[in-house]
Amino acid sequence: MALHKQTQPVSIGQLARVTQRAAAARPHASSEMLEGELDEEGDDSGGALEPRVAALEARCRQQAEELLCLRSTLADALRRLSSLESRVDASRPRVRLLATPQGAQSTPSPTPSDASRELRPRQAVHREAKRTVSYGSTTSLPHRRGAQHQSSGSLQSDSPGSSSSLSPAPSPSPRATPAPPTPPAQHAPQPYRSRNNSTSSNQSTAAGGGGGAAAGNSLTRRWNSTGDFGAHGFIANASGSSPGWQFTVDEGMRVWIRGRPLLLPAPADVPAPDPERVAPPPAAKLKLEWVHGYRGKDCRSNLYLLPTGELAYFVAAVVVLFNVEEQSQRHYAAHSAEVRCLAVHPNRLMLASGQAAEAGGRPLVRVWDAVSLSTLAVLSGPQLRRSVACVGFSRGDNGTLLACVDDAPDHALSVWEWRRGHCLAETKCSVDTVVAAEFHPLDRNQLVTCGKNHIAFWTLDQGNVLYKRLGVFERDKPRYVTCITFDNNGDVVSGDSNGTVTVWTRGTNTAARAVRGVHEGAVFALCALREGGLLSGGGKDGRVVTLGADLKAIGEAAVLEGHYGGVRALTEGRTGRFFVGTTRNCILQSAGRGALTPAVLGHADEVTALAAHPTLPQYVTAGRDRLLQLWDGLSHSTVWSKDIEERASCCAWSKDGSVVVVGCDAGRWLIFDPASRDLLSQHQDGCEPMGVAQFSPDGSLLALGSHDGHIYVYQVQDRGRRYSRLGKCSGHSSPITHLDWSADGQLLRSNSTEYEVLHWSASTCRSASATAVREARWATATCPLSFEMAGAWPESGDGPDVTTCAAAAGARLAAAADELGRLRLYSFPVTQPKSLNHVYGAHAAAVPAVRFLPDESRLVSVGGADTAVMQWAVE
Repeated sequence: MALHKQTQPVSIGQLARVTQRAAAARPHASSEMLEGELDEEGDDSGGALEPRVAALEARCRQQAEELLCLRSTLADALRRLSSLESRVDASRPRVRLLATPQGAQSTPSPTPSDASRELRPRQAVHREAKRTVSYGSTTSLPHRRGAQHQSSGSLQSDSPGSSSSLSPAPSPSPRATPAPPTPPAQHAPQPYRSRNNSTSSNQSTAAGGGGGAAAGNSLTRRWNSTGDFGAHGFIANASGSSPGWQFTVDEGMRVWIRGRPLLLPAPADVPAPDPERVAPPPAAKLKLEWVHGYRGKDCRSNLYLLPTGELAYFVAAVVVLFNVEEQSQRHYAAHSAEVRCLAVHPNRLMLASGQAAEAGGRPLVRVWDAVSLSTLAVLSGPQLRRSVACVGFSRGDNGTLLACVDDAPDHALSVWEWRRGHCLAETKCSVDTVVAAEFHPLDRNQLVTCGKNHIAFWTLDQGNVLYKRLGVFERDKPRYVTCITFDNNGDVVSGDSNGTVTVWTRGTNTAARAVRGVHEGAVFALCALREGGLLSGGGKDGRVVTLGADLKAIGEAAVLEGHYGGVRALTEGRTGRFFVGTTRNCILQSAGRGALTPAVLGHADEVTALAAHPTLPQYVTAGRDRLLQLWDGLSHSTVWSKDIEERASCCAWSKDGSVVVVGCDAGRWLIFDPASRDLLSQHQDGCEPMGVAQFSPDGSLLALGSHDGHIYVYQVQDRGRRYSRLGKCSGHSSPITHLDWSADGQLLRSNSTEYEVLHWSASTCRSASATAVREARWATATCPLSFEMAGAWPESGDGPDVTTCAAAAGARLAAAADELGRLRLYSFPVTQPKSLNHVYGAHAAAVPAVRFLPDESRLVSVGGADTAVMQWAVE
């Protein structure tokens, strides 16, 4: 391509020598002097140097994009081959060979009695201490929280061998679609390990592992219940806080929760639990199959389209890679707290995601590979204290640097050589909120930050010192500079709270021009198009406007419907289309002629209610966003969504599937027909929120537990269309959270927020006799404070509270979740104080509900404040 008419080509060496001379010249050197130097080097043209350098930069960018397409195609092909190979390998029988060192005798296979003895803690032996090798990951990267028997389904370890969680495309078949199996990870031999142990790529290092006295001391500990199997191996009980668990044949199990004794009645024919026995974990595991939701309510610049055709975004503690065309998801779930920001490397195949700080810890940034989902680096230190507000890769040097802004009051800006884990520079960024930090695409040492009352231009000098220049506006300085991007000339383009789009010429901190009134309200997103021009998204008016290279509005690309909210993020798609992340946690894709279709739907506020269909693989969710949504577990899609105009707190599905009951915050409860979405009737009991609703096993009775401490029992008539109240159970002193029915529908079991456990006769609404309770068989196990789920609580009584649980009696499995967002899978019933389990940490807040689907091949969990709905495959 000719740079100028009648112009001889200039070699790269000539341009380099001229550039060096120009940099060494005085600042006021004129362009004529540079042209004279070009003539001395053999160039007889009179053209200026700057347009030629700009043309060469444009050509380099074009060639880089072509190379990127080739690399992404190869990466996608390798990913597909890896997925096919894993499926083929999983179908073949595996024979595990154990190498025996020379001179050592081979150990015979353990008998069943030996295996049972392996579950007991081994006592210390007074002999020479031997080095203990842990069976966790050998990487030096920090471990995420979680216990020992963590499934490797979609929770990625820090080791390069992490396997991806690839969900198949939705199947039209009514049968459950099995997720592709994941080959088990191999671990080093252990001094203490159950024969029923499951392998995991997220195994934590055993306490005291490493050798010497530490290894010897670890063998003398007495292991405690589930809560004491912590993130660093088996942890001994905190001494002196509780006298331990007690079991008597006449009364049942007496446990201590938060320092108070609780009596959990046991069935009359159940033998006393052995306090020394360790219950093995279940053979089944969970694999994260699908995640519904997107965090657009309070996060920015968190939607990207990768060259593989996958959308990258996050919700809760998971980064989702969603292929819209193939309707498949992969998940990076190595984070231990909520993800707050996301950035894509210039090669478009690596990502950086920043998270908030755990309790007592520091926030961190993880850099990971989008193809293998393996962690490449973990950045953390005193520069990050509260939460990572925004991250950004450098572009001019192929992404060797990473900028991070902390969300602490001083909003520290730090620049890292992320491959080495070394912080090059750190400085106070602003006393006000910072919403974006981006490196200049052409200048390696230039970056831009923006936020409340400022836009700042930073320079990183040779001594790794950051210098700041505040942007100077022409007039009407905005309260917020909400977003930034770069056009094809390298100029900075910003959007602000006044609805103005401003251009800042490359290398300056003064506004060159401003286009006012692009939106009514703030500009929430800007997206530079590959062919030139911009897309601008409005947070208040919900409009997506196309701007030309001169920033003149060409037209409206789309207008969002009101129930989707405003525009939060924009990214360019293929063949001229684009994707929109909204402020109500949805992702939309353009469908031509200004039309938008939903690609991802979710809840816009806290999700508090979950109920599974009694026979079909479907479930409903509801929350404080006043939305009632029906989901299909096979197609991973939303069947319908309805605004019920009430904040929901609980829900229940009738036993014949004909109606759905939704309890609301103001004491009202509503009856809906799931087939037509019609409201059939509404009722009122008190003025406090409804905490739980449960139908009896035969569907003839309905019990509703309220935050006023009462349980309201109703007779169900006309297939759930009519209800008549039988009575009110009074006795709790705190809000009721969980209810269970007995198998014959005669008794109720209830829990409250103050750890109260009461039993009721459904016919009289009075306390049930101890004999009736001991003889009862319970149809469900949703009460965390019950004999069947006692082992899910920490034996010390001081760990995180179990917020919800559910049992799949046919598969002999139980799931429980706690207030830290951790999901655990047990063998049911969970009656042993020491019960091993598989731990999963995808949620970022207290989990209010988990439920198994009817065929017990899937489990659904809702994340409360993190707004995520997650579907897990039971493998």
